Amino acid sequence: MYLLFDVLSWLTIYTAASFLRREGYSATAPFSVFLVEIVQLAVIVAALFVIGGYDRHTEMRSLVYTAEHILAVMAAAAVSALLVYSAAAFDASIRPSRGVLLVSFVAFLPLSLVYRRWVRRFVAEASAHKLFLVIGSTETTARFKETYEQSESPQRLEFVASESLGGTDVAAKIDNLDRRYSGIILAEPPNRLEPQLLDRLVRTQFQRTRVYTLESFYETHWRYVPLNAIDPVWPLQTGFQLARISPYHYLKRLFDLVVSTIALVLFAPVIALIALLIWLEDRRPIIFAQERVGRDEFRFVMYKFRTMKRGSGEDAEDIYTRTGDPRLLRIGRWIRRLRLDELPQLWNVFRGEMSLIGPRPEWTRCSERYEKKIPFYHFRHLVKPGITGWAQVNYPYGESESDALEKLKYDLYYIRHYSLKLDAMIVLKTVHTMLFGKGR
Repeated sequence: MYLLFDVLSWLTIYTAASFLRREGYSATAPFSVFLVEIVQLAVIVAALFVIGGYDRHTEMRSLVYTAEHILAVMAAAAVSALLVYSAAAFDASIRPSRGVLLVSFVAFLPLSLVYRRWVRRFVAEASAHKLFLVIGSTETTARFKETYEQSESPQRLEFVASESLGGTDVAAKIDNLDRRYSGIILAEPPNRLEPQLLDRLVRTQFQRTRVYTLESFYETHWRYVPLNAIDPVWPLQTGFQLARISPYHYLKRLFDLVVSTIALVLFAPVIALIALLIWLEDRRPIIFAQERVGRDEFRFVMYKFRTMKRGSGEDAEDIYTRTGDPRLLRIGRWIRRLRLDELPQLWNVFRGEMSLIGPRPEWTRCSERYEKKIPFYHFRHLVKPGITGWAQVNYPYGESESDALEKLKYDLYYIRHYSLKLDAMIVLKTVHTMLFGKGR
């Protein structure tokens, strides 16, 4: 429905704008002109797909999605204009009016948000009466129930279990699924299920409704990897986008190099201004340098603007920054909130020690502590650390070991789903964070 509405809305708006500007695209118009309209639509669809604009699990009514939708349409407008006017350099007949482009995107933006919110409200009301059938009765099942109840998931849970998890009560539930159920969640290890029940679940998955393992449910609905699903051979499982020789790995490095170079030039005045403000408030040093852990546990020196008073660095007893921390400079509070303290890390990206996107590079002192207390923490070092990442945009700033544990779930999700699409989602979420000042 979202895709259908987008196609109809865009074609209607663009055609109307062209007609009002007396650039009417009639049936006799050249095919190349019609192709321009389709290319613009394809760019819009791609941008909205990246942020989950066609995902039935995306909460379209949230403020976060609204901001991401606006940014995605703005990005689509910029990209489509670049493509169209680049092509028009070779064929002037396909050059559309800038007014048509501007009016079309300005009108499409609020309209596409309105019907998404309307459809999402209808779907949410219909789904609120449905159930997830949860098969399980162990401590793992109880933990999942507690996590689910703390989430914003609207659907209710119905639990069913027997001693062997293969009794007639479970089988009867599966065989008689009705419209009240929107899926089955298998909250037990497969080795505790009898072969007959497993066979029923497989047939149900392919013929009737979705069957989730706990891990797949967490990844699909909450976009992180539960730590109880991790074992020493977890990275060897199938389904990983990260590979030894990945074309995207080299493309990403090229992107990092180009963007960091351009950003260092463009932000040079901002970097100079921030350096001056720090010097005026607390003199030198301007830059805070600290050893961090990178890919394959490579040690490197990471650079940031100093945001805390002198003497509040590595020797400080409290290694976390708290809300209202008295050690912060006045200018430090603002540049942290806007994430501008991260600008010197562009030099680390240029040198190849970091990427623009990846898990947060941990201080060696923290990393050593976490690796002793958090199982499989070292898996996050399979990729380069980044200025921003999936954990950073989905979980607030960590100020305890329990926070580090929660953020690890998102880091592992990033490693498992390492891709251009996920990186694009992170970029949009990061811009939203910067615009609304959620940094700390």
